[in-house]
Amino acid sequence: MVEAVVFDVGKVLFEWDLRHLFAKLIDDRDELEWFVAYVVTPEWHYEHDKGRMLADTIPERIALFPRYEPLIRAFAARFDETIPGPVPGSIELVEELSAGGVPLYAITNFSADFWPPFRAGQPVFDRFRDIVVSGVEKLYKPDPAIFALAAGRFGHAPGAMLFIDDNADNVAAARACGWQAHHFTHAAGLAAELRERGLIGREPVAGRQ
Repeated sequence: MVEAVVFDVGKVLFEWDLRHLFAKLIDDRDELEWFVAYVVTPEWHYEHDKGRMLADTIPERIALFPRYEPLIRAFAARFDETIPGPVPGSIELVEELSAGGVPLYAITNFSADFWPPFRAGQPVFDRFRDIVVSGVEKLYKPDPAIFALAAGRFGHAPGAMLFIDDNADNVAAARACGWQAHHFTHAAGLAAELRERGLIGREPVAGRQ
């Protein structure tokens, strides 16, 4: 039985791609692809998710690629533009789970610099009882330590929680830690599993919050 549902954020609840920002700033498509492959790359971005701060990483990157200083600074100033909006259908599932009284949590690989302003602009997170943020904790999925931390904070046994993530390595790590897990590809597939488990498509339980 699932007592609680635990979401990833990026590419499960919200779309994310560096190109959403930098396509506005780099007209040449070949240069854009080179830039996200070698300058502001996903791998470099993930260093922030692991706990590094922009005050340290931005000067380092500018020193390596001085020609691209304005674009590197744009990454810091305009990060929210890499997130164009919700994944279709996902926010509606959060709302339906919440309306049914299912406890909701999240574990996200997200920078400690970027999380507070992003969180403040997204009221859907008001429906979550707790959110573990990798950059704050300096623990990063798929490290088993972040799942142990989350289980302790959330107050449910790992086997009583359904973890949802688009990254197969994170899903495998959660299962290895004893969690139930769903490998997210689209909201329709997740909705089907939630219905099969009786978590949505039912009447709210009186007194369950």
